[in-house]
Amino acid sequence: MADLTPRQIVQELDRYIVGQDAAKRAVAVAIRNRWRRQQLPEDIRKDVTPKNIIMIGPTGVGKTEIARRLAQLVGAPFLKIEATKFTEVGYVGRDVESIVRDLAEAAVGMVRQEQRRLVETQAKERVTERLLDLLLPSSGQWSPDSPEDNDRRSRTRDKMKARLEAGDFEDRRVELSVDQKVAPVQIFSNIGMEQMESDLQSMFEKIMPRQSQTRQVTVKEARRLLLDQEVEALIDRQVVNEKAVALAENQGIVFLDELDKVCGPPAAHGPDVSRQGVQRDLLPVVEGTTVNTRYGPVRTDHVLFIAAGAFHQSKPSDLMPELQGRFPIRVELTDLKKEDFLRILTEPKHALTRQYRELMATEGVTLEFTPDGIDALADVACEVNRTAQNIGARRLHTILERVVEDVSFDGPDLADKRVVIDSHYVHGRLQEILQKEDLSKFIL
Repeated sequence: MADLTPRQIVQELDRYIVGQDAAKRAVAVAIRNRWRRQQLPEDIRKDVTPKNIIMIGPTGVGKTEIARRLAQLVGAPFLKIEATKFTEVGYVGRDVESIVRDLAEAAVGMVRQEQRRLVETQAKERVTERLLDLLLPSSGQWSPDSPEDNDRRSRTRDKMKARLEAGDFEDRRVELSVDQKVAPVQIFSNIGMEQMESDLQSMFEKIMPRQSQTRQVTVKEARRLLLDQEVEALIDRQVVNEKAVALAENQGIVFLDELDKVCGPPAAHGPDVSRQGVQRDLLPVVEGTTVNTRYGPVRTDHVLFIAAGAFHQSKPSDLMPELQGRFPIRVELTDLKKEDFLRILTEPKHALTRQYRELMATEGVTLEFTPDGIDALADVACEVNRTAQNIGARRLHTILERVVEDVSFDGPDLADKRVVIDSHYVHGRLQEILQKEDLSKFIL
């Protein structure tokens, strides 16, 4: 993250997402501010809180895609979750504190990968020695009374080691003792108890004796199993937990999707456990609180929250005023026009047209999209979105799948392996849909 300036982050997002420059700039600045805060003196650093963002825009314009690509860019714990998964504490469903627990899990996964890279060389050396012990059970013995036997065993072991590293024994079978994992603990209750489940699981892992099973496996498989065991033995769990908690607290990013689904007027009858209740529970988590996880308490004061919602049937002002204040930066994403559809079909690194070309190339079929064919696809997508339900760029998936349906089905059996998709071909395949468009509104 330190290597990416806001301009570079926007350029990376531009490779996959068309338009929406305001949203990209806001996200890029927020990510860069995470790095800037780390460079500040300790006394001021603790007072610099992240400026949370809320992205507002219709479905299919790139809100979730920005989050997906952002997760691949930043070297920080990243969690994408839907607000519709939560209910108020005390009711059936997940409570919002599970966001922090999931973020801690993501941080632990990142730190473990980092620690694994550090100890992997040492672990591989230990795996080689253990494999030699399995292949030559007596070669590791040492007798002070017979130096000749010791030299012979040492030479034999060195020869076997050279052959083992050359891959000569990959298919030979050895007998290996493998630890069995403890069965997960499940609690059946009418309230969310994920924390109690994880605590009990951790407790059982500590007090239950490890059960091992002897298996006959190839040297290739044994190397993989032994590497996992040695890496696990070399990694210090306490260090992992401490680093993960610090990483989640200082660099964690949470993308809260579908926020508009928990937005609306208060319920007229009974408690509103999935809307107002969730908003009330989100307040302390977004503002800053301490949540106990299996890796230790995690403070959320400096976790960056990016929320998104279509807000078709509600508006951001329907959120609780306190929650609105927790998201000071608002960005509106615009509807897609025909020009945007044209760019989506051609500009991104893995554009839809390229995806279909590569898919059909596996069958030996050359799929060629002409400029007028791409123009026709964009025109039809824009027109259907205008006259029917506007689902944004997702409409292109529907239309393209219909256009190439026959080629996909007959691809392996086609005599002519070159298919040109031009304007005439597109309108021929979609004519039936366009004619029945009005009628289709009344058919479930």
